[in-house]
Amino acid sequence: MSQSATAHPAFEPLRRETIDSLNITVEQYRHKSTGAMHYHLASANPENVFLVALRTVPQDSTGVAHILEHTALCGSERFPVRDPFFMMLRRSLNTFMNAFTSSDWTAYPFASQNRKDFNNLLEVYLDAVFFSRLDPLDFAQEGHRVEFEDADNPDSDLVFKGVVFNEMKGAMSAITSVLWQKLCEHLFPTSTYHYNSGGDPEAIPDLSYEQLKRFYETHYHPTNAIFMTFGDISAAEHQAVFEERALARFKKLDQRIQVQPERRLTAPVRVSDTYAYDENDDTGNKTHLVMGWMLGESADLEQLLEAQLLSSVLLDNSASPLQHALETTSLGRAPSPLCGLEDSMRELVFCCGIEGSEAEHTEALEELVLDVIEDVATEGVSGDRLEAVLHQLELHQREISGDSYPYGLQLILQALGSATHYADPTDALNLDPVIESLRNKIADPDYIRELARRLLLDNPHRVTLTLTPDTGLSAERARREAARLAEIKSGMDDAAREATVQLARDLLARQAQEDDESVLPKVELADVRKHIPEPGQRVATVQGLKFTTYAQGTNGLVYQQAVVPLPALTPAQLERLPLYSGMLTELGVGSDTYLQTQERQAATVGSISGFPGMRGAVANEQQVTGFFTLSSKALARNTAAQSELMRDTFAHARFDEHGRIRELIQQQRARREQSITGNGHSLAMSAACAGMSPVAALTHQQSGLAGISALRDLDESLADAGKCEELAASLAQLHEVITGGGLQLLAVAEEERLDDVVATATAAWSGFPASAGDGQLALEPVRERRGELWLANTQVNFCARAYPTVPVEHEDAPALTVLGGFLRNGYLHRAIREQGGAYGGGSSQDSAIAAFRFFSYRDPRLEETLRDFDAAVEWLLAGGHGRRELEEAILGVIGTLDKPSSPAGEAKQHFHNTLYGRSHEQREQFRQRVLAVGLDDLVRVGETYLKPERASTAVIVPAGAGAATAGLRESLNLELREL
Repeated sequence: MSQSATAHPAFEPLRRETIDSLNITVEQYRHKSTGAMHYHLASANPENVFLVALRTVPQDSTGVAHILEHTALCGSERFPVRDPFFMMLRRSLNTFMNAFTSSDWTAYPFASQNRKDFNNLLEVYLDAVFFSRLDPLDFAQEGHRVEFEDADNPDSDLVFKGVVFNEMKGAMSAITSVLWQKLCEHLFPTSTYHYNSGGDPEAIPDLSYEQLKRFYETHYHPTNAIFMTFGDISAAEHQAVFEERALARFKKLDQRIQVQPERRLTAPVRVSDTYAYDENDDTGNKTHLVMGWMLGESADLEQLLEAQLLSSVLLDNSASPLQHALETTSLGRAPSPLCGLEDSMRELVFCCGIEGSEAEHTEALEELVLDVIEDVATEGVSGDRLEAVLHQLELHQREISGDSYPYGLQLILQALGSATHYADPTDALNLDPVIESLRNKIADPDYIRELARRLLLDNPHRVTLTLTPDTGLSAERARREAARLAEIKSGMDDAAREATVQLARDLLARQAQEDDESVLPKVELADVRKHIPEPGQRVATVQGLKFTTYAQGTNGLVYQQAVVPLPALTPAQLERLPLYSGMLTELGVGSDTYLQTQERQAATVGSISGFPGMRGAVANEQQVTGFFTLSSKALARNTAAQSELMRDTFAHARFDEHGRIRELIQQQRARREQSITGNGHSLAMSAACAGMSPVAALTHQQSGLAGISALRDLDESLADAGKCEELAASLAQLHEVITGGGLQLLAVAEEERLDDVVATATAAWSGFPASAGDGQLALEPVRERRGELWLANTQVNFCARAYPTVPVEHEDAPALTVLGGFLRNGYLHRAIREQGGAYGGGSSQDSAIAAFRFFSYRDPRLEETLRDFDAAVEWLLAGGHGRRELEEAILGVIGTLDKPSSPAGEAKQHFHNTLYGRSHEQREQFRQRVLAVGLDDLVRVGETYLKPERASTAVIVPAGAGAATAGLRESLNLELREL
């Protein structure tokens, strides 16, 4: 019910509405002088969240909004230091800090559980957004610049540099980014979505500093701002700070920045384009075919939910008609990564397609897709399937998430799109009335038929994109870039050359300067809470089954897990383990086919998945324990059906659907290959650490670069039907071995529901062997140096170096953990990101595998970065470090250790920690030892463990760089590998 809410005198309250299903009250206010909107999501949650967003609507692909997002955080009026954002990262107990550039907004969010910390960050963020200095040197560092290859030698060649420039080179190496950008160019011929908001590397150098400043002056104004907050701090308290620190200095601008509606196409179009393919194998079956429709307005809740309903009916799971057609067609290898509904822009976009195809199949794909949609428009969909879709919407609405982003931030981002387009975000949060309305509408069998025809079949705003591989495109881009740089150089007079040399010197001097950090607020070790809370756990044996329960505020959801110890496995079985866990819940159960099982899952649970886990002992990383977990979540009313589904999956999974197994392998391969450009630093670290422990070696072999290579070989071998039968038989045997006994159960729910959950689960699992089978998982000890250089389809490098260290119980583990942040803050950030131009870089201790790792992310350099890793150690050992730097590194570790999760996530994490011998007391003790780390400890562990002769190195480089890296491979003894 709407009613007034208490506001600061500078604000007027507009609306107040409680959303019971989310346990929040949404309060809407308007700033009287500027018109700035403030939406406060009042909650009892002590993790408070702030976000300020600006509508940013670029009209080119220079990346102006993205570069401005970076540059705005490089110093402001009250905080005139070079890098307040990264300085505050290490002076804070934040649970989240970042900045985002979307296609039509730029946002600056943070979260913290500590009031003092929250207020500190709020002051810094407000000043950064509304009073940024925008120093030209920061634009040169974060955006783009030209430098001589030998910075002091004007006779050497020119090169482009810049953090965003290199970030976008990496981002546009990802086929999903290229697909989406090319599709948008044609779906949106006139609006801002036609352009690459992150920046096209070929267009980024066109942006001038003056254009950046003009964009800031017009877009970064309170009239164009949206303030959003969540948590237990009142709206009026927030508003007092907004007013005092920013808004009081502004008057309303006579402007309304908004995305203009796109002109509707009068007929479907087909377009063809290319993407860079640099690998050495054949380009056959490497084409992507995608169809995209522009639908209605995302801010219109009815249009949004109708589009979500239709998209889910068509694509929700393998039993959905269009998803099934795309998975099983011989026209391509797997469904396109773009399949689904994109609702983040003004107009909704529905996409579907395939990858691993050929251009000649474009017309056949269109016919396949349109025939499926025509069938839905003619025959309709069963009421059970429509109810299952609404069930998924309801479950998603109720779930309290927060295991990746803070829960409050997820709600804010859900609402931000509507606010950006001047609509009411409250409706976007309160989906219950709309779900109920849809439930009434689907009672009419003609409703979904009409929806399919109106939104898709009779909608002429459709683009079919054929994207083919081009093995010469990267070389052509490099040629164009070299020619452009040569032209710039040829047009330089002596003064311009000297100015270029001087810019490099000035930037280097600015990066090396020591700012007065005392101008920034901070928290101190005294502000750290003494202890971390422990979730309440109850353990009981019920009818022979060990049952662990947690009473948590889950908002009507029940989380269940069935856990068994991993038995002794052969090397071949270990190799198949990730395939098995990925397939277990994607195959048929009992007499049901996989299609029938998918329908049962959609009607019963929000998700169900299997995963293996392995960890070294707290005192010995070579001594490994492993478990396999089947996990699901469901609405409380479906608890019994949830338990029965899990029991049937464990007891009666079938591995005789060979065609389905082949499809799943193809889909897994596609996903894993596409992960490289976004996750290259983790893959490189995994390769560098592969000699540190049995778990590290297995991670690289199963899910790292070696695993991707093995999966590709396996997929290609399955063209032989006999090989597929052999694989299916090995998976069935592995399933029998894993589910042989030792079952224990976990349940997380609200207190009043737990007895029912235990009773229904116990009944479902009765008769399942609770005693463990013969033999326990045992892995051979591993401790060896490794060196690998991987060639991949990327435009940038990823570097990693690792050293063997100690497990978590060792007395040196806390100091090594603090050392990761200490090296990143004090040396690596400046050397690798600011000076080297990589998007990111750092170091960390992984006590689970007893390894200390260095890494760089989307890096234009290679050998220089590896030298920076060594130089960071030399910097450490040279001494002269201060107590402040130590305290900041400790705060960073404590912030990570204390970071909250969702109610269910905290319980599951506690359970699995206990399972692997990591008690709450042990974690508390480790935390206290972290707080006691001294500077001498850092130097000591650096001297002890980070020795050059102990280092392992792994790098990922562009596929065409094999010959150019021959010297590096020889000097570091790196094995050449290709993906």
